[in-house]
Amino acid sequence: MLFDPGNFTVAQNDVWGVDLILVTHEHQDHLDVASLKSVLAKNPGAKVITNKGVGALLDKESIKYDLLEHGQSLTYKGVLIEAFGKEHAVIYPTLPTVSNTGYFIANRLFFPGDAFVNPGKPVEILALPANAPWSNIRETIDYAREIGAKVAFPVHDGLLKKPEFIPRFLGGILGALGVKLVPIEIGKPTEF
Repeated sequence: MLFDPGNFTVAQNDVWGVDLILVTHEHQDHLDVASLKSVLAKNPGAKVITNKGVGALLDKESIKYDLLEHGQSLTYKGVLIEAFGKEHAVIYPTLPTVSNTGYFIANRLFFPGDAFVNPGKPVEILALPANAPWSNIRETIDYAREIGAKVAFPVHDGLLKKPEFIPRFLGGILGALGVKLVPIEIGKPTEF
């Protein structure tokens, strides 16, 4: 299984043996269409599972997918996959939200995408969103405690690994509000 082939990495483009690709939502760090096409070219039998928001984008690219949204489930090659959640967490009230679907695999692994959704049942392994424009560390810890998984591994930590994205992202939002963002480099003086 491959989750969310986004644009923060290209490592997924060279993966073979993928049976299933689950896409939680349409943001570029979770869905890069060029990357998805590359993965599908190397894994022509792979099935894409996603929600209507992503599906609309895949329709434009003639990429086949199966729809799996909140409250629905399917079994693929003997593995139960359940869908939980409807919307991406709010980044900022003036920014539009998109559909977000978390996927629970084999009653063991829960991958929530970009929302702190609780599937309402025991989770053994949690893909824990570690850093995001829509959360803070307190909320992340509270979410991990709420879910109560035995094991959690960090996901959605690309902003920590690619800090150059933050000024671009934050600058775009603030710019629309009439605020100019001036990044300051460590050890370099800045005048205002």
